[in-house]
Amino acid sequence: MALEGIVVKSTGSWFRVRTASGEEIECKLKGKFRMKGIKTTNPVAVGDKVVFEMQANENIGMIREIGRRHNHIIRKSTNLSKVSHIIAANIDMAILVVTLKNPLTSLGFIDRFLVTAEAYHINAAIVFNKVDLYGQKELARLEELIAIYEAAEYPCLAVSALSGENIDQVIELIKDKVILFSGISGVGKSALVNAIQPGLKIKTGKISDYHNKGKHTTTYPEMHHLSFGGFVIDTPGIREFGLVDFRKEEIAERFPEMRRYMHDCQFNNCTHIHEPKCAVKDAVDNGDIPLSRYNSYLRIYNDDYLEKDEWEWE
Repeated sequence: MALEGIVVKSTGSWFRVRTASGEEIECKLKGKFRMKGIKTTNPVAVGDKVVFEMQANENIGMIREIGRRHNHIIRKSTNLSKVSHIIAANIDMAILVVTLKNPLTSLGFIDRFLVTAEAYHINAAIVFNKVDLYGQKELARLEELIAIYEAAEYPCLAVSALSGENIDQVIELIKDKVILFSGISGVGKSALVNAIQPGLKIKTGKISDYHNKGKHTTTYPEMHHLSFGGFVIDTPGIREFGLVDFRKEEIAERFPEMRRYMHDCQFNNCTHIHEPKCAVKDAVDNGDIPLSRYNSYLRIYNDDYLEKDEWEWE
């Protein structure tokens, strides 16, 4: 008998599927799905709607059909830079967890994440975590960044998973939605999910004193049901977020600030780099487009990933 469900955990070879009744079944994937020309390392991702059948005399299911996705978000595979990896599918919102201390999240990483979310038509928000650790310097920077990203119409929250500050605002933002939590290792994604839904008890890790970077505690993406409505997808920390299959001429469209001005440029094919009478460059000069965002655009356009100064505050 065919059963339907949503993939709530993927380890690459095994998939945990949650049915409408809340039962979770361990499933495997028929081999044929790996031979359909899919250019990703994982043909099935957390959030996928699937059809499966229970195997005779076994307490496992066999996935035989993958439902059509209304969206997904991807990154470059860790080991195969030319191959993409689907992080999650069928998402209502992608939340990037950012920290300005222990560890510092680079502006380039933030902007690449937002550009990718824009490209796949996924609403995005930024949650600045660990505000309990911030001194005057970090608090001033926090105010600057919130102004930059809220001007681009990205919701921004400043919270502390440790102290519980503003956790209620996060709950209000994500209620009744399928939410992806992402960010570099060590920003407190799992701790934040635990603060939102304490009963989950997701394993958290410590920051390396030597490198001041986080250690991976979430090994595989996993979707958790929320008691107040909706689901949250906790993902492994991502150290790099390379863009996949982007055409240069599309990149400016993925910056909301640039979209407001780019159609006023003199040339329809303006790259917003060297052309005369460029409305985007004028907006940068006038302070209407933040210089940090424009610099991120240039780096993405030139495919310069993780420039040294990208990790410094501009």
